[in-house]
Amino acid sequence: MILTEIQDFIGKSQQVSLADMKLHFHMDEGTLRPMLKKLVRKGRIRQLPIAKKCDCCTSCHSDTLELYEWVGMSKSSI
Repeated sequence: MILTEIQDFIGKSQQVSLADMKLHFHMDEGTLRPMLKKLVRKGRIRQLPIAKKCDCCTSCHSDTLELYEWVGMSKSSI
Protein backbone atom coordinates (compact mmCIF):
# COMPACT_ATOMS: atom_id res chain seq x y z
CA MET A 1 0.00 0.00 0.00
CA ILE A 2 2.65 2.58 0.96
CA LEU A 3 4.67 1.78 -2.18
CA THR A 4 1.69 2.81 -4.26
CA GLU A 5 1.31 6.00 -2.26
CA ILE A 6 4.99 6.87 -2.68
CA GLN A 7 4.81 6.09 -6.38
CA ASP A 8 1.70 8.24 -6.81
CA PHE A 9 3.30 11.12 -4.89
CA ILE A 10 6.42 11.06 -7.07
CA GLY A 11 4.31 10.62 -10.21
CA LYS A 12 2.23 13.71 -9.43
CA SER A 13 5.26 15.81 -8.55
CA GLN A 14 7.47 14.39 -11.34
CA GLN A 15 10.52 15.20 -9.19
CA VAL A 16 10.65 15.18 -5.41
CA SER A 17 13.31 15.37 -2.70
CA LEU A 18 13.76 12.89 0.09
CA ALA A 19 13.09 15.76 2.52
CA ASP A 20 9.68 16.40 0.93
CA MET A 21 8.78 12.71 1.17
CA LYS A 22 9.83 12.60 4.82
CA LEU A 23 7.47 15.47 5.57
CA HIS A 24 4.60 14.18 3.46
CA PHE A 25 4.68 10.57 4.72
CA HIS A 26 5.87 11.33 8.28
CA MET A 27 8.72 8.80 7.90
CA ASP A 28 12.47 8.95 8.32
CA GLU A 29 14.96 8.23 5.54
CA GLY A 30 15.78 4.83 7.00
CA THR A 31 12.20 3.75 6.35
CA LEU A 32 11.79 5.48 2.98
CA ARG A 33 15.05 4.50 1.27
CA PRO A 34 14.37 0.73 1.03
CA MET A 35 10.99 1.44 -0.55
CA LEU A 36 12.52 3.97 -2.93
CA LYS A 37 15.22 1.44 -3.88
CA LYS A 38 12.50 -1.09 -4.67
CA LEU A 39 10.76 1.38 -6.97
CA VAL A 40 14.11 2.17 -8.62
CA ARG A 41 14.75 -1.56 -9.21
CA LYS A 42 11.29 -1.91 -10.75
CA GLY A 43 12.01 0.97 -13.11
CA ARG A 44 9.25 3.25 -11.79
CA ILE A 45 11.53 6.03 -10.52
CA ARG A 46 15.17 6.98 -10.70
CA GLN A 47 17.42 8.73 -8.27
CA LEU A 48 18.97 11.84 -9.74
CA PRO A 49 22.64 12.57 -9.20
CA ILE A 50 23.13 14.44 -5.94
CA ALA A 51 24.12 18.03 -6.60
CA LYS A 52 27.25 19.31 -4.93
CA LYS A 53 26.83 21.84 -2.16
CA CYS A 54 28.33 25.21 -2.81
CA ASP A 55 31.58 25.92 -0.98
CA CYS A 56 30.09 28.38 1.49
CA CYS A 57 26.78 26.59 2.05
CA THR A 58 26.09 25.19 5.49
CA SER A 59 22.31 25.30 5.41
CA CYS A 60 21.40 22.61 2.86
CA HIS A 61 20.70 19.20 4.31
CA SER A 62 21.65 16.23 2.15
CA ASP A 63 18.05 14.97 2.07
CA THR A 64 16.98 18.19 0.30
CA LEU A 65 19.56 17.45 -2.41
CA GLU A 66 18.57 13.78 -2.79
CA LEU A 67 16.03 13.87 -5.62
CA TYR A 68 13.88 11.16 -7.18
CA GLU A 69 12.20 11.44 -10.56
CA TRP A 70 9.18 9.69 -12.05
CA VAL A 71 10.07 7.44 -14.97
CA GLY A 72 6.50 6.60 -15.94
CA MET A 73 6.25 2.83 -15.87
CA SER A 74 2.94 1.09 -15.25
CA LYS A 75 1.75 1.05 -11.64
CA SER A 76 0.02 -2.33 -11.97
CA SER A 77 2.94 -4.56 -10.99
CA ILE A 78 4.14 -3.12 -7.68
